[in-house]
Amino acid sequence: MKRLIQRAVLCVATALQLASCCHAQPPAAAPFATGAENLFTHEAFATLLSRPTARVAVVGNQTSIVDGTHLVDTLLASGVNVDVIFCPEHGFRGTAAAGAKVDNGIDSRTGIPIFSLYGKNKKPTPQQMATVDAVVFDLQDVGCRFYTYISTLHYVMEACAERGIPLVVLDRPNPNGHYIDGPVLDTAACRSFVGMHPVPVVYGMTIGEYAMMINGEGWLANHGRCDLTVVPMQGYRRDSVGYVLPVPPSPNLRTAQAIALYPSLCLFEGTNCGVGRGTDYPFEWVTYGSDTLDLRHEAAPAAFSLKYLMEMYRRVGTRRAASADAKPFFLKSNFFEKLAGTTELRRQIEAGMSEADIRATWQPALDKFKKTREKYLIY
Repeated sequence: MKRLIQRAVLCVATALQLASCCHAQPPAAAPFATGAENLFTHEAFATLLSRPTARVAVVGNQTSIVDGTHLVDTLLASGVNVDVIFCPEHGFRGTAAAGAKVDNGIDSRTGIPIFSLYGKNKKPTPQQMATVDAVVFDLQDVGCRFYTYISTLHYVMEACAERGIPLVVLDRPNPNGHYIDGPVLDTAACRSFVGMHPVPVVYGMTIGEYAMMINGEGWLANHGRCDLTVVPMQGYRRDSVGYVLPVPPSPNLRTAQAIALYPSLCLFEGTNCGVGRGTDYPFEWVTYGSDTLDLRHEAAPAAFSLKYLMEMYRRVGTRRAASADAKPFFLKSNFFEKLAGTTELRRQIEAGMSEADIRATWQPALDKFKKTREKYLIY
């Protein structure tokens, strides 16, 4: 009863808020709209979500916003029966640190149960899906293979495919969508939750397009297919360099500069260097002891770059030669290989290969991926 009262109060309050906003600012032909903003005029809303008997699960976090209001609140105000919330790495409100276990809970605002997909299970269990008739997925991706929201997408698609439940993916911009670069993942040697598919570090697709590729390429378990609907954006341009996200997608990607540098700097997570976690400027500088590589004011790279990694490797090598106590550059855990998606990159750097020669070894697989990617582009 308490939960029903919470929902009723929330629906009325949110509906009044939305009505007030619409009254104050009449809708106009907007040049850009996200999939979440387009959902309520899309056929999926009427056929899958707004039916009185439909019980809906939402995969979302703090980025799941519709005109300033959370998607869950907006759906409830629109009469949708949101029965379950699933949350990815960093949690439903996006406050958990990278890699930190996220527990199940209850959303205090709505009383809806929250199941973590970064805790005991990364894939929704049959028990968690038992009351679900349709799933809505709305997470802001940043276009990098090791950013785990696309791995969460994979497992949600797999769970939906196994139970015959339709999935609606609400598309959002890719702030690194203007290029394709980096080594393609070797799934036989390096597959993990930070890299599940044979794609390059930067794949140049929106999350909706990526979902179509997962389905179309048969990457789900047993080559299953998900009943997938992608609600597209309006007015999206893939070459929109420097698109500023309205909500940080995770605690350590707070600025457009950090998001642009992230594809190139995340590989440092597999080394004994730091990338500014715990500071005011995560993923905007690199440190090794007292040695600092400050990138806060540097022009963001137009492609995946090895120059930061190779420069720091050289500098660390010089320091280690002068001190027997200095830590090695690469971690012993092989996490670097999982992030890079290949066992070759570390060997190539240690062998002293130039960046140009290393890049040349990626090209055949990159060319093959680009042909695959073309089949699934919406924009």
